[in-house]
Amino acid sequence: MISRRLIRVKVLQLLYAYFNGNNTDGLPKYEKDLQKSIEKSYDLYHLFFLLLIDVNRYAQNKIDLYKAKLIATEADLNPNTKFVDNKVIKQLEQTEKLSVYAEANTLNWASTPELVKHIYTTMVESESYKNYMESTDNSYDADRKFVMNFFNEYMVDDDMLYQILEERSIYWNDDIEFVLSMNIRTVEKLKESASSVPLMSLFKNDDDRRFATDLFCKTVLSHEDNNTLIRANIKNWDLERLAQMDLLIIEMAIVEVTTFENIPIKVSLNEYIDLAKFYSTDRSNAFVNGILDKIVNQMKAEGKIKKTGRGLIE
Repeated sequence: MISRRLIRVKVLQLLYAYFNGNNTDGLPKYEKDLQKSIEKSYDLYHLFFLLLIDVNRYAQNKIDLYKAKLIATEADLNPNTKFVDNKVIKQLEQTEKLSVYAEANTLNWASTPELVKHIYTTMVESESYKNYMESTDNSYDADRKFVMNFFNEYMVDDDMLYQILEERSIYWNDDIEFVLSMNIRTVEKLKESASSVPLMSLFKNDDDRRFATDLFCKTVLSHEDNNTLIRANIKNWDLERLAQMDLLIIEMAIVEVTTFENIPIKVSLNEYIDLAKFYSTDRSNAFVNGILDKIVNQMKAEGKIKKTGRGLIE
């Protein structure tokens, strides 16, 4: 589930903490922090599915309350149950892996019932919900499309959701939209014949697991050498006056290009230029692009970059 793009973000954040904090505890402590940060993203993936289920149950409870009124109307007694009967949500409720993981890691929304109500209200007031409920299309595909829209429309940029998540964990500040995209991708691949939802694993493979710790440790260990290399390739700039995020991004890019032989150079450069757009100054992407271009060309000429397999792709 955790993509290499998110891993790079996590490593950049931890490098910033490492070089600006008390790092006397050494690399092992920070490696544990990196693993914890990645695991918290996986928690969020499960929490978003749990929130959908809770909103669905909230809707069912409202229907039950209306039916129990002393003077119930026809609409109260015969409500539209399309959302509460959503086939994809029923699959999620039957997914043992989701409930087991949630229980083992104490993941739930029990302490924030106001959020469940808020998301429900946002949903029922939207045109997309009204269109879904009024549609005569009762297919599995229609239910799946609505669930995908639930994550994309009702949760992205929701102020209450973001505030609550920020209060619950410092690790989730930059994860929300990425993790939501993973929830959407999971639902997109679902089949009606499945009895439960095949949730994504934490890492795609062992290479991705090693990529996280190797990128962090190797960037720390080569810090002085890479700073010397960067200093030699900048003119009319004082290294100490450059944005620290720019320097860390360039250092990470150098490490990735020179030590991960199966990652194409172009992929690495594009990733770090994108990181500079979001985590540094307005002019950083152009600066990082220019410096990296010079350094990579120099290392190519010196034979310091060796690629194999997929890394040979230009």
